[in-house]
Amino acid sequence: MQQPTTSSDGIKTLRPTPSETPGLAKRLADFATLTESLNYAAKGETGLNFYSARGELDAILTYRDLSEQAQSHGRRLVAAGIRPGDRIALLAATEPEFLILFFACQYAGIIPLPMPLPTAFGRRESYIDQIKGQMLSSRARMALGPKEFLPLVEEAGADLGLVLIGSLKDLSALPEGAGFLQPGGPEDLSYIQYSSGSTRFPKGVMVTHTNLMKNCSAMNGFGVSNRANDRGVSWLPLFHDMGLVGFVLGAVTSQSSMDYLATENFARRPLTWLKIISENGGALSYAPSFGYELCARRVSSMAKRSLDLDLSSWRVAGIGGEMIKPGVMQAFADVFKPYGFSEKAFCASYGLAECVLAVSFAEGSKGMTLDHVDKQALEDHRAVPILDDGSHDARSFVSCGKIIPEHKVEIRDDSGNVLSDRLVGRVFVLGPCVMRGYFDDPDETAKVIVDGWLDTGDLGYWVGDALVIVGRAKDMMIINGRNVWPQDIEWTVEHMDGLRSGDGAAIVLTNTDGIEIPSILVQCRSSDLKERARIAEEVAARVQEVVGILCDVILVPARSLPKTTSGKLARGRAKTMFESGKIERLDVGPSAS
Repeated sequence: MQQPTTSSDGIKTLRPTPSETPGLAKRLADFATLTESLNYAAKGETGLNFYSARGELDAILTYRDLSEQAQSHGRRLVAAGIRPGDRIALLAATEPEFLILFFACQYAGIIPLPMPLPTAFGRRESYIDQIKGQMLSSRARMALGPKEFLPLVEEAGADLGLVLIGSLKDLSALPEGAGFLQPGGPEDLSYIQYSSGSTRFPKGVMVTHTNLMKNCSAMNGFGVSNRANDRGVSWLPLFHDMGLVGFVLGAVTSQSSMDYLATENFARRPLTWLKIISENGGALSYAPSFGYELCARRVSSMAKRSLDLDLSSWRVAGIGGEMIKPGVMQAFADVFKPYGFSEKAFCASYGLAECVLAVSFAEGSKGMTLDHVDKQALEDHRAVPILDDGSHDARSFVSCGKIIPEHKVEIRDDSGNVLSDRLVGRVFVLGPCVMRGYFDDPDETAKVIVDGWLDTGDLGYWVGDALVIVGRAKDMMIINGRNVWPQDIEWTVEHMDGLRSGDGAAIVLTNTDGIEIPSILVQCRSSDLKERARIAEEVAARVQEVVGILCDVILVPARSLPKTTSGKLARGRAKTMFESGKIERLDVGPSAS
């Protein structure tokens, strides 16, 4: 691992790894295991680069260095009594240390479980509960991470009997020993990926080397057509499947150089993401819709060409991780067109951790394909095409493209019948990327995997051979016999003046008479009671106009709505927190009318 050196004139001399290695053939995850892929990548000059919030290169880790350091620390783990198949919890900071530890586990046949950082949580207690649940359910034997976060880990793991809670430096102080490394085989577990939702009942997705290699091969080949000199740029958290698989393991298995910006630094300075793409000629980068929205919002008030950016190298601007918002993406394309960005770079995709990551990809260099359907028919689970005339009668979805090779997808109704074109049902997946199951949880595994088919819990439909996702089955709101998607309510609110993406959470509350009341929690930044009353009235009127339902509008403090560790609205948690009083209802003044 190389750190920057500064000359007498103050210039840093560290340079990023090259985008390719002349003479080393590009291979797209055609390996049996992850360790085999790193051994091959270590023959070249490519690697991983870590940038500060201002876009300065702080450290580089070539694949050769990663392999050497990982093997050395793998032997230390073995000497400390950790055996193949044991689990180790790793705080997944966007730093070289995390990747060294992750691959140390791979070389020793130990199973890492990447854990979130406390910056992903609003409350200290919630974070401790989350990581304690993950360590407890996985029966982790050790927990490692950055020194500044260890007091929280120590509190979470106080009564779990861990061999060591420490940093990479603490592990480095242990003897290397003379034990042999025993990397896992194709059918052994590579890692455990915890879902970003429940803290009370954490679900650890078991990912084998074969699962991983099949998905990385599909992503690099079928998905983004990874080319010889393609370079990736990412700010996605490394404890989430899109960040870990898409932009670490996918990079290693394709020998691609990668440039990283920590998620918390992106949140503070989102345009640094684009600066790195511009300066390094980044070709591949992904983000949820809110990442694109944050950048567009920062630039929308600036004069055109006021930034020194050239985004013409950005060939695949991937969209995933949450429901895709076409308006947000188009706004980004419009704002950054003067800087060389092409809307044809947009590549929608669909996936989930239970299938490692990717299930489908839109065709490259085509941009977004929109499907406008009749909103009323959608309530009856039919996706009837309609002209998008700007009225409230249409709902627009982005096609997530074709299914990856060697996999099958079926859309089924509640009785298990396979549905045909444009009929909405549950999405089921079959193929080599489907997880082995949830760790040490056969009951939950049996609920979602039957005869090899995975029930994703998502709702979707076919348009020809292209998959369209419409939402989560469990989020569906049934109001007076109508099927209403909470996203319809939330998106309506987000487009109102003064409100932002993520400001609303549509839920159903039950009153004292046992009657279910459609409601929306709306983050409010105003302390003026009359202004609050105006906001509540306008939100209620707008929801009734667009969605056609009477909705109880509940104003809550700014930044009070919880998000998952991947940045998505945690709708169910918001409801629980409001009902328990952890999210307070703001006072509202007299009616503005």
